[in-house]
Amino acid sequence: MKPFSLRLVAWEMTRQCNLKCVHCRAGASDAIDPNELTHDESIKLIEGIREQGTPILIMTGGEPLLRKDFFQLADHAIKTGLRAVLATNGALVTREIAIEIAKVGIPRASVSLDGPASKDHDAFRGVPGAFESSLNGIEMLRSAGVGVQINTTLTRRNRHQLHEMLSLAERLDAVAFHVFLLVPTGRARDMSGEEMGPEEYEQTLLEFYRIGRKTKLETKATCAPQYYRILRQQAAREGVEVSENTFGLNAHTRGCLGGLSFAFVSHVGDVQPCGYFDDKAGSIRDMDFSRIWLESELFQELRNFKMLEGKCGKCDYIRFCGGCRARAYELTGRHMAEEPYCAYQPPAFIKNWSVS
Repeated sequence: MKPFSLRLVAWEMTRQCNLKCVHCRAGASDAIDPNELTHDESIKLIEGIREQGTPILIMTGGEPLLRKDFFQLADHAIKTGLRAVLATNGALVTREIAIEIAKVGIPRASVSLDGPASKDHDAFRGVPGAFESSLNGIEMLRSAGVGVQINTTLTRRNRHQLHEMLSLAERLDAVAFHVFLLVPTGRARDMSGEEMGPEEYEQTLLEFYRIGRKTKLETKATCAPQYYRILRQQAAREGVEVSENTFGLNAHTRGCLGGLSFAFVSHVGDVQPCGYFDDKAGSIRDMDFSRIWLESELFQELRNFKMLEGKCGKCDYIRFCGGCRARAYELTGRHMAEEPYCAYQPPAFIKNWSVS
């Protein structure tokens, strides 16, 4: 695989949504944005992504199933050669829709659950009954033969429910359990007080590592680059080799993938390192996706680890972590600044600091 080859693209197909999540990155609403990509522009985007190989295309939103041409675009993406998956809140998935998802060739759908019971989940989602609707959607997807991945956004509000969320994912016969650590962008800016501090992040990710070692489900931490340092530290303490046999795909990935092997495309065609990173590398309305991926100044900077500032630039786990560039940008305005919520002190950084 060539350096910085494209492995994942998340495409925000629409910002229209049926829920009102308090932590929504997009600030989605129930209205259609008239500026969202047209059908023809969407086809052009799909073909531009295909020029960079056969990455996984995450069809997300908002709620992507609200887009009237969703199945046409999914069908085109799959026939073009992309590996399309769906990210949904699950509330709109009926038996008929689930069958259509399976029929078009989507092998996996992620459904977000942010609490183990309706009172917890519905408080995040802003709509009474959202939890039961999502559970019903999960059952429909499973019945149609679509693999279900459970996504959970962790904050101070629900971090203590991590074990319960894993147990729920296991009871739902999910194939994967992925956690996302809150990034205060979009409506989540109003939740900045619920974002965990460095020590809480460390403790939560260590606990996630421990439960991941015990479950048969695929586990992954996103927006938590420190996890890939913690995994290696704990494996070394346990005398366990970090390989695909012991840690699955986690052995081959790293923390922040933005601009390295992952890109996000907004509903209006802006190409960003990730959905939480509110700076763009370019727009597909001005330039082909493939050219943006290969040539944009922002992506070139993210690929140059020598530009990382502070302790991130001195870290002995730089290859595996990289710090969250979105958090750095949100808090400092500099996307190469050090990760603001990392508790680890690299030996080289401590030595340099003590000398200076």
